[in-house]
Amino acid sequence: MDPDEYAHPEALVSTDWVAEHLDDPSVRIIESNEDVLLYDTGHVPGAVHIDWRGDLQDQTMRDYITPEGFAGVCAKNGIGPDTTCVFYGDKSNWWACYALWVFRLFGHEKVKIMNGGRDKWIAEGRTITRAKPVHAGRDYPVPAVRRDAEIRAFYEDALSQSEGRMPLIDVRSPGEFRGEITHMPEYPQEGVLRGGHIPGARSVPWKTAVNDDGTFKSRSELERIYAQGCGLRPEEGIVAYCRIGERSSHTWFVLTYLLGYERVRNYDGSWTEWGNRVRAPIARGD
Repeated sequence: MDPDEYAHPEALVSTDWVAEHLDDPSVRIIESNEDVLLYDTGHVPGAVHIDWRGDLQDQTMRDYITPEGFAGVCAKNGIGPDTTCVFYGDKSNWWACYALWVFRLFGHEKVKIMNGGRDKWIAEGRTITRAKPVHAGRDYPVPAVRRDAEIRAFYEDALSQSEGRMPLIDVRSPGEFRGEITHMPEYPQEGVLRGGHIPGARSVPWKTAVNDDGTFKSRSELERIYAQGCGLRPEEGIVAYCRIGERSSHTWFVLTYLLGYERVRNYDGSWTEWGNRVRAPIARGD
């Protein structure tokens, strides 16, 4: 076995693979970006746009859409339960991984990431279009459950992880982790009242997992970061968090699909919840 072969290599596809499957009726290419207007400036031909905020999140409470809502999003985009969904987007696939994670939350099995994302596709001079595709609607059965207990962590879970000295991975920037800033550099302040990190968390910024072109590092490099450098073990329960769950979805994808860790959960409440929570314990510094 190639030591650099990912645990689930089928979950990561190249831009070449995507180019070869643009007209494959069993595949749906999905663009999901932080900048929700970016899709309209040009996208992979045939790709649909799924807005991480408008399509996947409840518009009243801080939560995801219902199983019925998810079935509706899939149906209108021509996605059936057997469709292979290939996600890509900006920011080295932060939001693509976030959308993929939400699809897994509802049990959709066939999910992939286009390695390098939107920037790699464009840098290679591949075709982009402003034309919005028209895909025939599909029937999508309402998922019986949302897998909150399996791949999602809540405040109480993160607190238990901290008190039990179990693995907590903070994937934000070092300045956010130390409490020097309460938001990403060059981003607006979002109203978080306290800076710092969850006691016991390890700082492993999400970007350590990617190369300069936004592609993922090799398995051996990732093992050095997470297994050797951070002491993570595949059999352990691991919780990752960031600001709202988008960067930690990227790390969740790395740990789950590229390294094969089976008990990874994403704390999507992350620092915007923890930093405002009354009496939530906070640590500062390294």
